[in-house]
Amino acid sequence: MMLSNILQSMFGTINSAYLGQMIGVDALAAASVFFPVMFFFISFVMGLSSGATVLIGQAWGGGKPDKVRAVAGTTFTVAMLLALVIAIAGALFSRPLVIMLATPAGIVEEAASYARVMMVAMPLTFAFVLVTSMLRGVGDTVTPLVALAISTAIGLVVTPTLIHGWFGLPQLGVASAAWASVVSSALTLTWLHIHLARRKHPLAIDAAALRAMRPDAALLGTILRLGIPAALGMVVMSIAELVLLGLVNGFGADATAAYGAVNQVFSYTQFPALSIAISVSILSAQAIGRGQAAQIGRIVRTGLEMNVLLTGGLVALGYLFSRALMSFFIADADVLELSQRLLHIVLWSSILFGMSTVFSGAMRASGTVWLPLLISSFAIAAIEVPSAFILSRHIGLDGVWVAYPITFGAMLILQMSYYTLVWRKRRIERLI
Repeated sequence: MMLSNILQSMFGTINSAYLGQMIGVDALAAASVFFPVMFFFISFVMGLSSGATVLIGQAWGGGKPDKVRAVAGTTFTVAMLLALVIAIAGALFSRPLVIMLATPAGIVEEAASYARVMMVAMPLTFAFVLVTSMLRGVGDTVTPLVALAISTAIGLVVTPTLIHGWFGLPQLGVASAAWASVVSSALTLTWLHIHLARRKHPLAIDAAALRAMRPDAALLGTILRLGIPAALGMVVMSIAELVLLGLVNGFGADATAAYGAVNQVFSYTQFPALSIAISVSILSAQAIGRGQAAQIGRIVRTGLEMNVLLTGGLVALGYLFSRALMSFFIADADVLELSQRLLHIVLWSSILFGMSTVFSGAMRASGTVWLPLLISSFAIAAIEVPSAFILSRHIGLDGVWVAYPITFGAMLILQMSYYTLVWRKRRIERLI
């Protein structure tokens, strides 16, 4: 999962570089316009897949492959219906949408063409996210990694091919990146279908899976109850980041450049933390499905230890090579010094963030989703944003970054307290 996250992030970075370097800044800006909309759609399907993964993990741990298919079928059908609505809306209203987003007049047409392709192809995007997430629910993290590697390799070849019009293909401009995503998703899903069918995998599309495609209202209610809080959590975090970015922008262009560079490195140290949290959630769900909820304590302890080892190891490397890492993004000596100082302030807090997500991941596996969400949302809205605002007024730009360790420290204390004092004393039962 760590490798998958890194690979996915690198694919987005390189694809953006293709547009910016091969076409120009306007092309990159045109594609960037659609990012907030795309994040909103992906937040929903990630929330849906999060709820499905918990139920699939419990069903798989309990040795119930029919229930695995039922959850997968219900989730897939509902997601595809939503994706179809998005696709139709994209075909009809992509231009009004980008205008509504206050897109600069000079890039409206390019932004609309990019948005149209991405929205029409939403069924492929949703299918890819759902299948790879549900595979992790049954403990298979290698197949999603291979699928993502195939998708990335195809995309990184197709994008420049369509930009330049090689092999007699038309030059598609900004839409090249969107069409490359369509081609790579379609080919990768084809490979996944063949691969899973050959293995007779319970998530393969066969006659039993097709019968399970009819939505089950009771299952859907449980999936949404588990998944909607995860989606809301992603939205809350993104809104808070926009607020913090606004504070940073007030200190000038150098501060904004440093913000971008520091976040690039900071995000890579968070990949192991997020991957460990997902693993804790899946393994805890499987333990609950087997009727062995007592194992969750050992799973959580192992997750915390792995955070110290893996996340802490990356953080140590980040401090050791901080100047070299910042030099990848920044050439100006003054901005380089600034970004390195900010990185030193914030980097270690990835460990705190990772440990807090271990506790929330374990609780999510049992269906306890709203309290962990409220704790995280409280830490972000009532601690992070006010801290950043107050500290930035007293100690300058550094104050925005000091707010991160304060927030993650508070989040860890609150999640651990609720897990230890309340959740562990409850009777944990299977949801499926």
